[in-house]
Amino acid sequence: MDIKLEKKKGWRAIFRKKNLPWAFGGVLLVFVVWLVFRDNSSTLRVDARLLNISTVEQGEFNDYVRLTGTVQPMTTVQLSPLESGVVERIVAEEGTHVRRGDVILEMSNNSLSMQILQSEADLAEKQNILRNTMISMEQEKLTLRQEKLQLDLDVSRAERTWRQNEALYNDNLLAREEYLQSKENYDLAVRKRALVLERQKQDSLYRTSQVGQMEESLRSMQINMQLIRQRVDNLKVKAPIDGEVGMLDAVLGQSLQQGTNIGQVNDLSTYKVQALVDEHYIDRVTTGLTASFERQEKNYEMVLRKVYPEVRNGQFKADFRFTGDTPENIRSGQTYYLNLQLGQPSEAILIPRGSFYQTTGGRWIYVLDGSGDKAYRREIRIGRQNPQYYEVVEGLQPGEKVITSSYDNFGDHEVLILNK
Repeated sequence: MDIKLEKKKGWRAIFRKKNLPWAFGGVLLVFVVWLVFRDNSSTLRVDARLLNISTVEQGEFNDYVRLTGTVQPMTTVQLSPLESGVVERIVAEEGTHVRRGDVILEMSNNSLSMQILQSEADLAEKQNILRNTMISMEQEKLTLRQEKLQLDLDVSRAERTWRQNEALYNDNLLAREEYLQSKENYDLAVRKRALVLERQKQDSLYRTSQVGQMEESLRSMQINMQLIRQRVDNLKVKAPIDGEVGMLDAVLGQSLQQGTNIGQVNDLSTYKVQALVDEHYIDRVTTGLTASFERQEKNYEMVLRKVYPEVRNGQFKADFRFTGDTPENIRSGQTYYLNLQLGQPSEAILIPRGSFYQTTGGRWIYVLDGSGDKAYRREIRIGRQNPQYYEVVEGLQPGEKVITSSYDNFGDHEVLILNK
């Protein structure tokens, strides 16, 4: 007896033997399509309550940077001893107001004292030598004058004898030899007197030259003596300007070397504010830029007067001076928070500053979708920045929402699922 088989219908028909290849091919096709079109982005679930979500805005970007500045005197002069010595007395302590020339500390130097005594002895000896030389020269001068007087008398007598003998010889009353001897005696006396006169002239020139040299040497010694005595005065360290002793690194009995920096005097008539600036702004910070800060509900204006070229630990120094009023009760060491204006305000797309920048460097950010349930990683470019906002050059549009809190726990995930 034949049994009539029931024909399978519906989904059971798929599992008929002749339909299995087609069923397998359909499943394979669906799987391939899913592999091609599936979202390969890695995802991470995060708690939305722990995130800072900010809105991208279109607004005015104020190009400034916030700096922490320290008040310093405009003029500071270092204190250094002009001579080596041992500290004997400290006259002015730190914080003392001094006038230019006031003694701050006194020192002693035994070696310098011995040098002064030796110089005084040398000067006295030189003075005695000069005095004795002058006396000797005067005696020699008197001797030559006496000798000249005697020779003048000899010439006069020899001439008289010669004239008398000449008259007698002409009258044939005197022998020729006696006449010639009187003539020779007269000529000899004249030549002796001429020799003494020449000697007097030479001695006068020599004495003048010698005395001049000795007097010049004496003057040099006197000047040297004055300089040495000035060195004694240099053992007193004096204030170079009017001001306040800001620092004094010296104690009684301490041996100080010449030129050692032992302190400073601050001119308190004017002040400056010195601040450290991040090297990121080194090409934009130049002299003449303006800055301001608020204190006791009053705004104070400043101008950048000096930029130091050296960069240390990623920062460089800049000095600011007041262009108007100075705060009352200003003191060295006070801290002011300056707003340094780097450029004019301009329209820009803005996002608030946040910790995300430390991770991304401003190259990308997580942007929420329309539902607010997911955030996708997106490449952006950030331009300028100030203490409140980043300027977005490209990658974002006003009204979009972004995550600005820290990304340290997000890893490299492309998509964040926000659990609310």
